[in-house]
Amino acid sequence: MKSAVIVFPASNCDRDAATALEEMTGRKTEMVWHQDSALPDVDLVVLPGGFSYGDYLRCGAMANQSAVMKAVKAHAARGGAVLGICNGFQVLTESGLLPGALMRNAGLKFVCKPVTLRVEESQSSFTRKYEKGQTVTFPVAHGEGNYYADDETLNRLEGEGRVMFRYQDNPNGSARDIAGILNEKRNVLGLMPHPERVVDPATGGTDGRALFQSLIEALS
Repeated sequence: MKSAVIVFPASNCDRDAATALEEMTGRKTEMVWHQDSALPDVDLVVLPGGFSYGDYLRCGAMANQSAVMKAVKAHAARGGAVLGICNGFQVLTESGLLPGALMRNAGLKFVCKPVTLRVEESQSSFTRKYEKGQTVTFPVAHGEGNYYADDETLNRLEGEGRVMFRYQDNPNGSARDIAGILNEKRNVLGLMPHPERVVDPATGGTDGRALFQSLIEALS
């Protein structure tokens, strides 16, 4: 599986994502600057966590205007896999690649801690190595992770099996405890928790490995 990580100004999890991918795949991950207008030939594009453009305006809104996003949208339209983590999830909603929006946490405080998630669906390229109903622990680190969508959209996400992860103890007020969702074509995943931070046991756990193993199996 060939992969690329997009680097926006003030991304701070781009190297974490690249390190996790390189450990899992044994291949070099391409780092793509946000002003580049084209992507390398890759199977997976990762929009990493951080504070793109300092989180001015709305989180992810300015990053969506970066030149590279046109290529990311074209990659997704062709069926290429896109993974947006934390700030990357915010960019995906701002770009229209995923429905809904990420708002300020219900408690209006930055939340940084491990959280327990339930794997809601295992029938996707991102979750096939998990069991449906399995509980996993990923860390979160965000101030605007409160997922919102109208009831019609939420019902559609639920009915189409596009809710991938759900919080067991909701840290931010997200609607229906949603932590991660897929697009209609099921090739774009956005999630607020950080699977790339739980790939190496030396950094606190390995529950994120199955997500990357799923992608490697699906895309290689």
